[in-house]
Amino acid sequence: MAYTEVILTANIPNLGAEADKVKVRRGFARNFLLPQGKALEVTAGSLRQINHLKAKRAEREAREITAAEELASKINKLSPVFTLEAGGSGKAFGSVTAKDVHDRIMADLKLVELPKHAVVLDKAIKESGEHSVSVKLHPDVTATLKLEVKVHVASSEASSKE
Repeated sequence: MAYTEVILTANIPNLGAEADKVKVRRGFARNFLLPQGKALEVTAGSLRQINHLKAKRAEREAREITAAEELASKINKLSPVFTLEAGGSGKAFGSVTAKDVHDRIMADLKLVELPKHAVVLDKAIKESGEHSVSVKLHPDVTATLKLEVKVHVASSEASSKE
């Protein structure tokens, strides 16, 4: 297979970020990257453009980190309470999942966008009490959300009538 080197002008997942010099298959470069303006061929002129692309990339990354840190401080201040129903034996029905936590953060902070997999939860929370959940907002920024889970014991009216 024939490969060629290109300089990326945009962030492309699983390939690289702006100003990265990567080796890709010729067809991918010719049919996708170059026509859409996401890459430049490696020439003397394009090598000079790398400095401009690196400055643009540093500016974008600084903006992303600042935004993630602001969001992390808001998330750290939250303390949501989740209530689970329980039977007569006190065993909780259901659990608090990463999706539940994600949806609550979105609703409480009125966010438009938060990555679905930002909430890091090894397993669903089924026990009552306080729990700490980490929220990964950026590779360098992680927030810690302290949430409380309460178990509400449902009264069984059917068994009390007998």
